[in-house]
Amino acid sequence: MKLTNLFTKTTKDIPSDETSKNAQLLIRAGFVHKTMAGVYAFLPLGLRVLNNIENIVRKHLNRIGGQEILMNSLHPKIWWEKTNRWEGVDILFKLKSQTNSEYALACSHEEQVTPVVGSFINSWKDLPQYSKVNGTFPLSVYQIQTKFRDELRAKSGLLRGREFRMKDMYDFHINKESQDEYYEIVKETYLKIYSELGLKVYSVQASGGIFTENESHEFQAVCGAGEDEILYSESDGFAINSEIYDEYVAKGGKAPAKETLKKAVSAEVGNIFKLDDKYTKPFEVSINDKDNKPLTPLMNCHGLGTSRVLGVIAEIYNDEKGLKWPESVAPFKYHLITNKEKDETLNKQILDLASKFYSGNLVLVQKENGEFEFDDITDFNFPIISKDPSEFASEHVLWDNRENASIGEKLKDADLIGCPIQLVISKRSLENGGVEVRNRNSGESKVVAV
Repeated sequence: MKLTNLFTKTTKDIPSDETSKNAQLLIRAGFVHKTMAGVYAFLPLGLRVLNNIENIVRKHLNRIGGQEILMNSLHPKIWWEKTNRWEGVDILFKLKSQTNSEYALACSHEEQVTPVVGSFINSWKDLPQYSKVNGTFPLSVYQIQTKFRDELRAKSGLLRGREFRMKDMYDFHINKESQDEYYEIVKETYLKIYSELGLKVYSVQASGGIFTENESHEFQAVCGAGEDEILYSESDGFAINSEIYDEYVAKGGKAPAKETLKKAVSAEVGNIFKLDDKYTKPFEVSINDKDNKPLTPLMNCHGLGTSRVLGVIAEIYNDEKGLKWPESVAPFKYHLITNKEKDETLNKQILDLASKFYSGNLVLVQKENGEFEFDDITDFNFPIISKDPSEFASEHVLWDNRENASIGEKLKDADLIGCPIQLVISKRSLENGGVEVRNRNSGESKVVAV
């Protein structure tokens, strides 16, 4: 992507009512646009980050048997009345049509997924039991979709919004053994997802909230902008939401002494619940077991806020200059910066070298000892990029090719946008032997010969 083709620009103008660091940075860098309190539009750079996050989520869920679907945001009132949540959920958006029919804008999808799955299952054979030995997964479906919450006070930028992106997954089981074992597999998978996203996350004991009274776990990232407080121990991996510590211990839960635990402000980036038959029963989902007797399936549900994750990453990965994206989610790996020189011979040399890198014919390789070197792709088998120049340019490189901006302006914008590796080709870099390679996260800078 050439910066001159990108319709968004960096800005110093922040909405007067925007106090959160993550939203301020994302607005300044041109990743999102604030529509109103708690509602943000994702612009090209922001959408690329969001897509990277969601594709990592997809990859891991597909590995444990998840099947992606896409359900509706608009739900008939009767679904939510069946589960007593039409009046029981205070953040539910409610709408009335011209025909006086009433609907909900979904904040979760138990009320839809349960009858949908129920219409396709009749026998225990339709619900395979989870088995690590046999590599058998249960019936598990997920979606990544826009959700809505009628928050009285949307705050913290992307961390608490009225409209947001979320992954929700639902699995169905014939017995508690399968339900419990798969729940643990999902818990492990979530930790792998967050690790790849660049987040240090704790799986903590938590309340089921509006979903269930059963066991649940939140996934909390230590973050000063968060709304929760966790107690945790690095040595044994124990972590719990501080609000329920006393209740948890009173009910017989095993926990280290409170005074031995560390305390931290955190942001919830996901949660998982054991629903049992809370939703299958009111929707009369029933199958025949092996003895041909009716059986009500058990359910789990698992939520992961993808747009909230983006906000948390922005909240954590930044400095006084701007954003510092982990490579796994960055909008582009490389931010290529060229400076227009008055000397036409020198200027042609800069543009030719930049074009060669932008087209994918020249690649930057990091060797085992951590040093960088440039290689011509025609002589080097580079396994992770396509040899199609257009694909390389669109997927990996953001080229600041502006002719009316100074090198100082370009470097400042590059730091604000936060791509992991900055490549500066200028008169100075060429005089020093090649291309200046800057690591945005570590701050290290070195001229690499070409």
